Amino acid sequence: MLGRTVARHGHNSARYVRGFGAAVIAVAALITAANAGPARAADPAPPAQQYVQAR
Repeated sequence: MLGRTVARHGHNSARYVRGFGAAVIAVAALITAANAGPARAADPAPPAQQYVQAR
């Protein structure tokens, strides 16, 4: 026999659990980032000058 063609039992379930755990953490991180909202500026920007047309 050159090699095993059948996967050993018991190791696939641990792999699936780790993959599922990583997926749950990734989804939780995406939901947290989506709900964080935009960052606020430390100093407000000065008001822009408005062009006033002379009559």
